[in-house]
Amino acid sequence: MQPYRTPDERFENLPGYDFAPHYTEQDGLRLHHVDEGSGNPVVMFHGEPTWSYLYRRMIPPLVAAGHRCIAPDYFGFGRSDKPDRQDWYSYVRHVDSMKRLVEELDLRNTTAVVQDWGGPIGLKVATDMADRFDRLVILNTGLFSGQGRMSDAWWAFHDFVEKVKPDLPIGLLVARACAVEPDPKVVAAYDAPFPEPDSKWGAVAFPMLVPTSEDFPGVAEQMEVQRRLAEWQKPTLVAFSDQDPIFTTRTGERFVERIPGAGPLLVIEGGGHFLQEDRGEVIAQHIVEFLRG
Repeated sequence: MQPYRTPDERFENLPGYDFAPHYTEQDGLRLHHVDEGSGNPVVMFHGEPTWSYLYRRMIPPLVAAGHRCIAPDYFGFGRSDKPDRQDWYSYVRHVDSMKRLVEELDLRNTTAVVQDWGGPIGLKVATDMADRFDRLVILNTGLFSGQGRMSDAWWAFHDFVEKVKPDLPIGLLVARACAVEPDPKVVAAYDAPFPEPDSKWGAVAFPMLVPTSEDFPGVAEQMEVQRRLAEWQKPTLVAFSDQDPIFTTRTGERFVERIPGAGPLLVIEGGGHFLQEDRGEVIAQHIVEFLRG
């Protein structure tokens, strides 16, 4: 395995993303995270095929409200190292790397913000490390049992990735999943970490990690997350956008129904699948109010 490391100059002058990089090392690989502000930590888990850039519009308002914002890039994404084999990536490996980061930074009294693949990853981290996590913010995500039928929209994405791998059009995929088409410079910023086909194997792997049967790797772990969420009494904000064809507001309602600590579903109007891109400042303000409460 020869991990790909994106050159630093690829991250210069990205719109809205002037955060200093922070790195930890795991098994010879460099893991990147944004770390801004002070106070109780808010850890923001991204999904597929995004990276910490997705949270750039939410970080400043939360920092201004007195919170420490941490936005990691999983291995294979953003400024983190990118192993160049699809089979290197697994759900358990992503979870373990995030747990190690939480321990390395010794985070406590923490809020987890999760979206897309950040849900299965971040909710597993938070429920396994419940002594370190006090609150959850759940955005447009789901947990996968391998029992339900995946949507036609998801299968179309899965088949597209399989067809064009490894050279995915990362920025284009993000743009198509937004309710409002991003500025071309923003689309280019999503592409910035992935200048070569061999830098994209992490993004290629994620659709193939979604369980499509009950015996699929990761199902048992995600079902354990569901069991623990059914006992989660701590404050939980569930906010889903109104224009996501993959994770609809009904999915958000099911989270509310199953988590004792959850309040009513908050519907974010004018947001697509990547609601942080469409309505980032609005969501940040809701989180600020949630944390005050």
